[in-house]
Amino acid sequence: MPRPLGELEDAVMTRVWQWNRPVTVREVLEDLQQERSIAYTTVMTVMDNLHQKGWVRREVDGRAYRYTAVSTRAAYSAALMNEAWAQSDNPAAALVAFFGMMSQDQREALNDAIRIVQRDNPIPAPPEEAVEAAEPVRAAEPAEAAEPAKAAEPVEAAEAVADKAAERSEGRER
Repeated sequence: MPRPLGELEDAVMTRVWQWNRPVTVREVLEDLQQERSIAYTTVMTVMDNLHQKGWVRREVDGRAYRYTAVSTRAAYSAALMNEAWAQSDNPAAALVAFFGMMSQDQREALNDAIRIVQRDNPIPAPPEEAVEAAEPVRAAEPAEAAEPAKAAEPVEAAEAVADKAAERSEGRER
């Protein structure tokens, strides 16, 4: 389980994730200096620490390193949520409380994510004996016409959900 990033680690990783390309300490420093006064050596130490912790990989480029994120911000956030949920003595109640805190947009994004996960990881059919003994089940609702294409990776699925939420949000602004 990842430990939550510290404030400066998060500020650095936010840039690495947003830029989505190999970055140098100098690039991160110059961007951070727009918000705060910070020394090159401080940023270098933070990026080295992130490398030691496994958050970024680095490659030599001349006399400097170029750093690349090992995973996505979505994967980091998911791991934090999973760990928090796993620590609960009543996971079902924790989920109900969490869902109750969500905005309508967040609930719609959650529903989109559930549809993607269910489509990509269908529940296996029970053995034939169990099917014969089971009561009839209501027919499934037809799939939404605008459902995103099947995602090969969880990151792509998350991006599809984010895109759908953005489309929905743009529609409300009009």
